[in-house]
Amino acid sequence: MSAPTRATYRTMAEGTAQDYALIERAEAANNAGLVDRVLGLVEALADGEQAYPVSRLDHSLQSATRAFDDGRTAEYVVAALLHDIGDTFAPHAHGAFASAVIAPYVSERTAWIVKVHPEFQQYYYAPHMGGVRDARERYRGHPWFGDAVEFCEKYDQNCFDTRFEHRPLAFFRPMVEDVFAREPWHAAE
Repeated sequence: MSAPTRATYRTMAEGTAQDYALIERAEAANNAGLVDRVLGLVEALADGEQAYPVSRLDHSLQSATRAFDDGRTAEYVVAALLHDIGDTFAPHAHGAFASAVIAPYVSERTAWIVKVHPEFQQYYYAPHMGGVRDARERYRGHPWFGDAVEFCEKYDQNCFDTRFEHRPLAFFRPMVEDVFAREPWHAAE
């Protein structure tokens, strides 16, 4: 008889130690492919209907390149690279999507900047699209308000430059691997 490949319960309350050991092994194997899937989300930014001066992929690569060139930490560079990965799958909550992906591996500050960056970014384009330019003001007084302003100023709103030569995605892979190799925060709780 071969070893089971799936748990046998109908409800989680019925699960046995054997079921959960099997699930834990399968989840560990699945998590080993996380970096490839995350980088696939970045690559997917090249697809879809787009009218920006550059693709969303090029935008993200510009963002990460600028952060790297400014000497930012690997965590910050990875956040810059991944900040828009939600555009394809969660266009109305792309900051929250990207933040949820990186939050277990980065500081609360970095995850927060990524989460709220869409509202801070409105400062630059909202007046032209019938939106609220000062949407970010609801966060005024937050300890990382200035950090989110700086992120959008230096690593987001200016990353649509058709003449800017960014590094390729492969350049950033080791940094993504290092960040996602960290012990996730939920494991320490």
